[in-house]
Amino acid sequence: MAASSNNSDDDLISGINVTPLVDVTLVLLIIFMVTAKIIVSQSLPMDLPKAAKGQEVQQVFGVDLHASGDIFVDGKKLPGEEGLLPIAREAQAKNPELRAVIRADTTVQHGRVIRALDLLKQAGVSKIAFGVTPTTPEGGAVAPAGNAPQPAPAPAPAEKK
Repeated sequence: MAASSNNSDDDLISGINVTPLVDVTLVLLIIFMVTAKIIVSQSLPMDLPKAAKGQEVQQVFGVDLHASGDIFVDGKKLPGEEGLLPIAREAQAKNPELRAVIRADTTVQHGRVIRALDLLKQAGVSKIAFGVTPTTPEGGAVAPAGNAPQPAPAPAPAEKK
């Protein structure tokens, strides 16, 4: 007679081991928590507009960087980039809600734009924007509502003498 074994491969598994499932879930939770903290710290603060019946006009501190190396603040030429810091500090002291707009020629070196941005930050100006010229969307992209391109004006007829 052959010996029979009670252990066969056809036995049904009657329980589910949840320990690996819990381990994987906890690891994923930790990864999401760490990733969320990194994402939040890299985001830029948004200054959303407020709407009310107020008559307050926002003061804008305009910084223009030209390809020739000239720097202008609100239309006044500065002798050098170092002159931006005291003027920005003075304007920030007068208006804590000061907004700065940096407009740079397309050929201006990136380092000059970053330097101007750094000087404004040192002066305490935290609301900074970059001025651009609006263009039409490329590649069939749809323009956002309210930013529809305006048709070019027709050329004026030439006078006859």
